[in-house]
Amino acid sequence: MRIRKGDTVYIRSGQYKGKTGRVLYVFPKKNQVLVEGVNMRKRHQRPTQKSPKGGIITKEAPIHISNVALYSNALGGPTKVTSRTIEEAGAKRRIRVDARTGEEV
Repeated sequence: MRIRKGDTVYIRSGQYKGKTGRVLYVFPKKNQVLVEGVNMRKRHQRPTQKSPKGGIITKEAPIHISNVALYSNALGGPTKVTSRTIEEAGAKRRIRVDARTGEEV
C-alpha cells in the first residue's frame, strides 16, 4: 500500500468525491483506509457506563483504497506515488516520491 497513516488524500469517487482528508487508520488486509470527516455513518449507541445517555453517534467508516489518491499541495490536486531507493551512510532506504513533481512525500 502506498498510502499511510497521516497522509492527506483526495477522494476520487463516491458520495464524497472531490473532498480531501487526513488518513486516520489503514487496514492493509482489507485494502481500506479511514479518512477524517469522510464517509460518515450514524450508529445507535446503547447506554453504557462511559456514555450513560447513549444516543446516535456519527463516525467515519472505511473507504476502499482504490477510491482515494494522495493529495499534493504543490499541484493542488491528486497525484500518484512511486518509490525510489537511496543510499545513506552505506545503508539502502526506500522513500516514497511524488510521481509528477519528483519530490519526497
